[in-house]
Amino acid sequence: MARITESPSRYDHLEHMSTDELLRNINAEDRSVAEAVEMCIPAMGPLIDAIAARMQRGGRLFYIGAGTSGRLGIVDASECPPTFGVPHGMVIGLIAGGDAAIRKAVEFAEDDTAQGWTDLQEHAIGTEDTVIGIAASGGTPYVLGALNSARKAGVLTACITCNPDSPVTQACEFPIVAIVGPEFVTGSTRMKSGTAQKLLLNMISTSVMIKLGRVKGNRMVDMQLSNNKLVDRGTRMVMDGLGVDYDTANGLLKKYGSVRKAVDNGR
Repeated sequence: MARITESPSRYDHLEHMSTDELLRNINAEDRSVAEAVEMCIPAMGPLIDAIAARMQRGGRLFYIGAGTSGRLGIVDASECPPTFGVPHGMVIGLIAGGDAAIRKAVEFAEDDTAQGWTDLQEHAIGTEDTVIGIAASGGTPYVLGALNSARKAGVLTACITCNPDSPVTQACEFPIVAIVGPEFVTGSTRMKSGTAQKLLLNMISTSVMIKLGRVKGNRMVDMQLSNNKLVDRGTRMVMDGLGVDYDTANGLLKKYGSVRKAVDNGR
């Protein structure tokens, strides 16, 4: 199968470019990413609605990938609890090779077709859960094996890839394909492909959390108050919500422990 993500860069002799040329050419390529992501919106809507419906019934969202794709899933999953106040374990990121692979590549871990499903089973995955396989190439065995087994088990499945008609699109019910074209450095999918994946993950998790009621107006009313910056942000949200001064808002926030509760109880 010919993979767009592996096709030659539109640029050559990169080592002879000036720093300014390198930066401008990379930026020119990056500008195409948002357009590729926009083309995915029609396919994303039904997936987001399906995920939200399952999570309202207690289901979880799993991201599974290898290398850069796996790391991006872990980043998105890890940011959901502090941003939206959901429990740890509601959104879970899994990477081929386990936690050690977050910082350092684990050789050949992505080539194991059985390990992905094994990793999912460690979390007692069930039919109310959703698995999104992330694979820029669309052919990662670790991801393919996980999706095929999850789908057979009645789990909702989706993928994020950058190659149309790749195996991963056939292994799931909701394929999301961002066709970003050749990378600036041939085959370096941490670049445009990785940027597209990050944008898509942002859109999926944020939209789902809004549908689950974790945003009020445009505010993260359930965010964790885990540092002084966030306490200050939360205080200002309470100020805006109740029309009170800073000290009063701060006192309410400390008393009730969240923006939502401070506003609801301070009326």
